[in-house]
Amino acid sequence: MSSSKVSIKKTLPVFMSFAVMGFVDIVGVATGYIKNDFGLADNLAQLIPSMALFWFFVLSVPSGLLQDRIGKRNMLNIGMLLTSVGMVIPFFHYSFPVMLAAFIVLGIGNTIVQVSANPLLHDVSPKSKYSSYMSLSQFIKAIISLLGPIITTVMATVFGDWKLVFAIYAITSILSVIWLYFTQIEEEQSTGGAATFKSCFSLLNNKFILFMVLGIFMLVGSDVGMNSNIANLLQNKFGLTLNNASLGISLYFTALMIGRFSGAVILNWISARRFLLLTAIIALISMVGLLAAPTVLFAQIAIFMIGLGSANLFPLIFSIALEKMPGRPNEVSGLMIMAVSGGAFIPPVMGLVSSGFGVVTSFIVLVVCMIYLVSLAIYALKK
Repeated sequence: MSSSKVSIKKTLPVFMSFAVMGFVDIVGVATGYIKNDFGLADNLAQLIPSMALFWFFVLSVPSGLLQDRIGKRNMLNIGMLLTSVGMVIPFFHYSFPVMLAAFIVLGIGNTIVQVSANPLLHDVSPKSKYSSYMSLSQFIKAIISLLGPIITTVMATVFGDWKLVFAIYAITSILSVIWLYFTQIEEEQSTGGAATFKSCFSLLNNKFILFMVLGIFMLVGSDVGMNSNIANLLQNKFGLTLNNASLGISLYFTALMIGRFSGAVILNWISARRFLLLTAIIALISMVGLLAAPTVLFAQIAIFMIGLGSANLFPLIFSIALEKMPGRPNEVSGLMIMAVSGGAFIPPVMGLVSSGFGVVTSFIVLVVCMIYLVSLAIYALKK
């Protein structure tokens, strides 16, 4: 796309795919309900987000390579279709193994969506506005993440079945597939020839790309760790009920939504790298504040500030990495989304720490992740 022209007809269905991308965040509130329904221990309950996010590690690079051959739009539609299939599975039979299977399919679909949607947005964005558009797309995702716990709570209290949220998500996914299918998009092609496993992983020889990939790993691990453990923390530390504690997840996603919308505006005046450092510092300080929170109100403020600080880290890291290798969008996207598997590895580590030392202590794992992100931001600014 040219540096100034914007096509609403092409950007809207791509932005809609980020709403579908946000459906995977239902794993946070779903973990609490499934844990209660089947009486699961903390370490076993953490298998749920792991089943959804493990596939980012396995399938991201292959998805990027296949995308290089069949196109970003086609891959994105495949991902959204699989997302709808994952949402339908729980209605056939409700058991812990079936829910794990549902989140596996959801995770595979979401992996493909994330690999395809980010570079496709690059194709329909004015080049000078890509970082801003990335923050806006994550704002849309945050709206869905915010609404997820609210919709789930309404379905549980009004209709007596929290799983009805999956039906809403399945229908929306199908409508998004239809919309994008009938939208013609001229996709930018890689300039370095056909993508291969070797060409993809060779990018990790570049220290800048390697550190950025690790940054996504730490960031998403921290985000999923927050998402799936906020309710548990508030329940154990302050004695809240599950429904009241789950509203802490909504508070977190409210902050993400506000932060991403603000970021889309602020990035018109501040460089991506300076903004990365500023927001990473806010997230780190707030995470430490959450650990020390003496009251529910203090904890809620800290949760909000963590969300505000974390809001733009993903689009910033992603856009900075793509800026470094603009001619290899599919390989860079594959590597960056592979790192989203941090969301499958960090929560189980928290679960193990929680089982041995308590829920509050497990959040030290997230502090370590935030320290790395601040270090990464300093490195990116110097480079």
